[in-house]
Amino acid sequence: MKEEKIKQAYDLAKERYAAVGIDTEKALKQLQDFHLSIHCWQADDVQGFEPREGGLTGGIQVNGNYPGKARNIDELRADILEAMSLIPGKHRLNLHEIYGEFGNKFVDRDEVTIEHFQGWIDWAREHDIKLDFNSTSFSHPKSGDLSLSNPDKGIRDFWIEHSKRCRAIAQAMGEAQQDPCIMNTWVHDGSKDITVNRYLYRELLKDSLDRIFEHHYDWMKDCVESKVFGIGLESYTVGSSDFYTAYAAKNDMMITLDTGHFHPTESVADKVSAMLLFVPELMLHVSRPIRWDSDHVTIMDDPTLDLFSEIVRAGALNRVHYGLDYFDGTMNRIGAYVIGSRAAQKCMLRALLEPLATLREHELNGRTFQRLALLEEGKVLPWNAVYDEFCRRNDVPVGEHYIKAVEDYENTVTSKRR
Repeated sequence: MKEEKIKQAYDLAKERYAAVGIDTEKALKQLQDFHLSIHCWQADDVQGFEPREGGLTGGIQVNGNYPGKARNIDELRADILEAMSLIPGKHRLNLHEIYGEFGNKFVDRDEVTIEHFQGWIDWAREHDIKLDFNSTSFSHPKSGDLSLSNPDKGIRDFWIEHSKRCRAIAQAMGEAQQDPCIMNTWVHDGSKDITVNRYLYRELLKDSLDRIFEHHYDWMKDCVESKVFGIGLESYTVGSSDFYTAYAAKNDMMITLDTGHFHPTESVADKVSAMLLFVPELMLHVSRPIRWDSDHVTIMDDPTLDLFSEIVRAGALNRVHYGLDYFDGTMNRIGAYVIGSRAAQKCMLRALLEPLATLREHELNGRTFQRLALLEEGKVLPWNAVYDEFCRRNDVPVGEHYIKAVEDYENTVTSKRR
């Protein structure tokens, strides 16, 4: 699309939005400050770089075997930079512990240190990318069905030490980048069939978390993440939503809301205002569940639109952090990054362009017809012209034109990986 046409369409959209009291330039500035934490594990199907054998365990599964996934750190970094070059704005990178530089040597997870991530810190500094972090409890001989809630003291202590070391790594990352590194704690712990020891496992998990979080750091922020169930762990999840909501509220901690980690009919958007009254901040992991936590690529679906709308309506832009969390091995992985990232941005832009002041006035004055009418008309206002202008200003392909760039990278780079 020619630049002149993009600007003309934006000028018309700007005028149309001004008629309902919306400043599109303000929305564009806010969107520029909307930084996604892009997940490294889409590029290689959550394999990581530990010298180990075997597939994924711990309630995680990736479908598909599309050619060209990243096989080493250099390829992963190249793929991430390629994806970021097609996503407007400036974004962060979210790492799991299994993505350290281990030099083909076995470093068990209770032995990992910052030296295994210094290369990531240096690379991120070179490319002006901020890092976030995650402990990794799955795909390990000691994972089993229970990690931090395991009655076996040796196994439990192993994962406590792992988590403590991950927090220290996150602290070093945050200090190096002079911006807090957000570290997420999620464990898969649960049971495939009926359990009679629910209280015991949750008591052990609470004790483990208390030990993990006992030391305060200045350059990292902790968040805890719940789940409904994992594959092979369908009957019981130790770290349920109720458990972590209570734990985070009691300890004044950030909580992670993964859009795939709740029952299919639950509204994650509704949780935003409820939780922000009791916890300081929220972390989002935005994916697309289809009947369960299937981690499909994020799109502009109604739940995602509702989620971002609620953040803006709650006045919570400065209290929510935004990450992506999906892994699809059935399609071009760089394309999956770009689709999901742009979809999240579009949902946020739609929320920023809502005539909220007028809508609130209608609601508080009982004008329910006017409120619903304006909500409906807002759906067809020319937000897409504003997003095209956002892409143009960030010098990335506008509209569907990024598809060719992804195809070119596949033809010249990923298709040659064997």
